Amino acid sequence: MSTSRRQFLGGVGALAAASSLPCPAIAQAKAKLVVVGGGPGGATIAKYVAKDSGGKIDVILVEPAKQFTTCFHSNLYLGGFRDFKSITHPYSALAKYGVKLNHQAATAVDKSKKTVRLASGTVLPYDRLVIAPGIDLKFDSIPGYSEAASAVMPHAWKAGPQTQLLKKQLDALKDGDLIVMIAPPNPYRCPPGPYERISMMAHVLKAKGHKKSKIVILDPKPNFSKQGLFVEGWEKHYPGMVEWQDPKVHGGIKSVDAKTRIVRTDLAEYKAQLVNVIPAQMAGKIARDAGLANDSGFCPINPENMKSAMDANIYVVGDACIAGDMPKSAFSANSQAKVAALMIRGELAGAKTFPARYTNTCWSLIETDDTVKVGGRYEAKDGKIAAVETFISKTGESADLRKQTQVENMGWYSGITADIFS
Repeated sequence: MSTSRRQFLGGVGALAAASSLPCPAIAQAKAKLVVVGGGPGGATIAKYVAKDSGGKIDVILVEPAKQFTTCFHSNLYLGGFRDFKSITHPYSALAKYGVKLNHQAATAVDKSKKTVRLASGTVLPYDRLVIAPGIDLKFDSIPGYSEAASAVMPHAWKAGPQTQLLKKQLDALKDGDLIVMIAPPNPYRCPPGPYERISMMAHVLKAKGHKKSKIVILDPKPNFSKQGLFVEGWEKHYPGMVEWQDPKVHGGIKSVDAKTRIVRTDLAEYKAQLVNVIPAQMAGKIARDAGLANDSGFCPINPENMKSAMDANIYVVGDACIAGDMPKSAFSANSQAKVAALMIRGELAGAKTFPARYTNTCWSLIETDDTVKVGGRYEAKDGKIAAVETFISKTGESADLRKQTQVENMGWYSGITADIFS
């Protein structure tokens, strides 16, 4: 018998033997997780599911950008405490955990077919889907404002070129120039964020020796996060520079005009050299288009696991979700993501799960080495994510304590960005 014939018959025998083996010997397809959105929520889930699932789950992160500029600490960039490079982080390190990076936009979700369509037309099937698109801005929530107007009156509430534009405008101001900020209504990304931004703007003006400049905050809310702490800080560090107006004072914001930089309220008309407009917000478009949001524009979730209330195969984390007592912050998104990652591994890889526990802290820099914080612990309770313990800095704290709080702030940033992107 020829060698080739013996090889062929041997191959037939091997196939016959293989066909008699029980089914478990046949390789099973991996479970598929698709994550849409590469912010603190989405990137954390992608990393932790890929890293800790023992190769049982195929993880794809769909994110158009190749690097992420953090909104958190972007105010410190405005104030000159960080450079832009230090708040910008590439996704490339996630590949070492097995995350497959797909740098294009997700355009549609088919919940019945369990697929995600990408801008290229590619269709990705999933066993579980994570939607973490962050926020979209309601530009028309302020009369006269628009996406085009943001090129003159930046919002800078999505970090990147808008943040750089706002800093360029801030650094170009002359003594006596007026800044007007229109703060956003609830709910919005980072509750203390606008007021930390005011502090950093005032820091820049003070550092340049401006004595006549003024910052006016037109707020649609009757109060705001850490209000007593910010007001104390403004009076201490920037006396006479910052004026906050609630709706009872300004009477309502009537219009903005990007060509003239004029802001009109019932009380007055302001001709400003810098106008920072932060409009109302809602969940990112992909979440709304997928039918995951309710009338609020944000996405209800199951507080025990971060699953969408609309679809048990989809998780929603970060700013797009309705997270009860948890604020919309990077810390919250990262905490929610770790709960979701645990639950996804439990469902798709048989890993052990535990009751959901959430945490958050928000630090705010008011002036050099004068930092305050607010935060808490949260659990699923009474149908929502509820606070079970909270804390907040106190007025009148010592300089040493405030300095230590700033050390915590910087350490947290280093830690969380490494946790997400490294």
